[in-house]
Amino acid sequence: MKSPVGLEKNVSLALLCTVLGLFTANVSPAVAATNDSTDAAAANRLSALEVSAPEASVKEGEPSDRTTQITALAADAATTTSATPAIADATLQAQALSPSDDSPGMIDVATLDPESPEAASDGMAQVTSVSQLSDVQPTDWAFQSLQSLVERYGCIAGYPDGTYRGNRALTRYEFAAGVNSCLDRINELIQAGTDELVQKEDLATLQRLQEEFSAELATIRGRVDSLEARTAELEANQFSTTTKLFGQAIFGIQGRTDNTADFFPVDGVKDTEDPATNINFINNVQLSLFTQLSNRSILLTGLAAGNGSTAPRLSNDTRLGYELDSDNQFLISDLSFRHLIGNNLAVVAGPVGVNAVNVFRGANRVESSGQGPISAFAQRNPIISIGNGTGGAGFDWQVSPRISLQGVYSASDPADPNDAGLFGSRRSATTAGAQLTVSPTDTIDLALHYLNSYNPSGSNFAGSLGLGIGDDQVTIGSGLKTDAFGATVAWRATPGITVGGWGGFTNSRIPNRDGNVETTNWMAFLNFPDLFGEGNLGGIYVGQPPKITESDLPAGQNIPNLLAGGAGTEGDQPGTTTHLEVFYRYRVSDNITITPGVIVLFNPGNAPESDTVGIGALRTTFTF
Repeated sequence: MKSPVGLEKNVSLALLCTVLGLFTANVSPAVAATNDSTDAAAANRLSALEVSAPEASVKEGEPSDRTTQITALAADAATTTSATPAIADATLQAQALSPSDDSPGMIDVATLDPESPEAASDGMAQVTSVSQLSDVQPTDWAFQSLQSLVERYGCIAGYPDGTYRGNRALTRYEFAAGVNSCLDRINELIQAGTDELVQKEDLATLQRLQEEFSAELATIRGRVDSLEARTAELEANQFSTTTKLFGQAIFGIQGRTDNTADFFPVDGVKDTEDPATNINFINNVQLSLFTQLSNRSILLTGLAAGNGSTAPRLSNDTRLGYELDSDNQFLISDLSFRHLIGNNLAVVAGPVGVNAVNVFRGANRVESSGQGPISAFAQRNPIISIGNGTGGAGFDWQVSPRISLQGVYSASDPADPNDAGLFGSRRSATTAGAQLTVSPTDTIDLALHYLNSYNPSGSNFAGSLGLGIGDDQVTIGSGLKTDAFGATVAWRATPGITVGGWGGFTNSRIPNRDGNVETTNWMAFLNFPDLFGEGNLGGIYVGQPPKITESDLPAGQNIPNLLAGGAGTEGDQPGTTTHLEVFYRYRVSDNITITPGVIVLFNPGNAPESDTVGIGALRTTFTF
């Protein structure tokens, strides 16, 4: 099953190195930065570790959503965890329990002893000895005795800054912590069989100190035991030391204008008015779990659920990028293993979420269902989605500092052993593709795409390209072999302006039959990062969704000719749809963005007599 819209996750090879705590020195900034497409993602097209979790707020010209989320994960993955050394310094033990404001680094009496004077808010607590109210002064015999033990046995190392501060007074609880540390040290010497190093006078001194500070020692030990028990409970119940969760929740309120469409010109009348014009509420939740299995590999698990759509009428032109109509039932959107080989090659394999959308790096760094454009068409070049692939394998190879190559093979139904499977059959489509990404300068990204897809007649979307946009259905119920070619370019003209666009072409034929059908699509865009504030983004997109431009398929298979009343032979679409989109993403906080947007479709469905459709949307995205 194909990953739900908006759940593409890609992470460049450089980011994979970052996630694993490595460094790729020969990846240029322009190539290394990727865009998220989760899009959790990131977001950033795979370099086999390209992964999406739900997107964080992205600035165009920087690594996108998933890139931001992945970089946060990298900081933890790159840190080597080591066992905490035993603390011999009683002062450090006290500090670990609860530092006091007026005695930095020392124990807080109120924390250790709830009945102490500091803990009482309505008067002095009852004590059993006046001495309990006194600090231990450097001139006291107890202080001097402990100081002598410290010098002989090294049982107190000092404060974190390396000082001992033997000339200042200690509270009785701080002093008791020091006595406890020396007791532990001398016990270690005795158990190790080196008791001849311990003087009898020191044992007598320790016994006297224990008696003098018995109440304080009991309190400290009780508190330490309690802390150790709580720490053990936390360790036993924590989720995982190697798994990180990233999430994204999208709320969308949208509606479209009333219109009539002429999808069947042969009847001479326009079709009925569009019934799906009520304002509705769409939600989409994406959860991504990144599990680091070793210092060079991770497992990505993605979950997604959503509800609501724009209910397109015989055409996908009105689809929005954050639609996921699963009736709020969670789906597995990604399950893949990603591994770094050397410093320049990353590989990915898995039964779900492995396709060109998640493997190819994206030149337009703001594509994202939660943070980028509003519509589905404006997310990326539609030909990258061809074939509806989900399970398979791919790679991302950094050939040189400014050149990278990605490749992928995927099947639409790899789990079915009967009529489908990993290598396709009567009901399973297969797709193989490659992309060459070139960054001739630090401000230009160019991606060249090629994909080959076979969609058999027995599949659930026979006769379809699997694009999900525009003229996706190019014939009726027949198997298709398709070659798709495309290019995407983005130029960061200034820090505040990016100019870009793409073009796509497909050529499909029915196996063992004459004739073919061709489609084209294009888009031009302007992005305005940090418009009116850091983290904001403005965008203007103008383009043509996929359109059948030529077809000479066998009789009965040409859709435009059939709709025009012909015999289904040669012909193309009589009109051309033009897509105009304007949006502005406003960053409310680090984890919340609000994006109003307007989409206008001229001649929707490539039908010249169709009314213009206007769509208004307000998208709110939460990342966590």
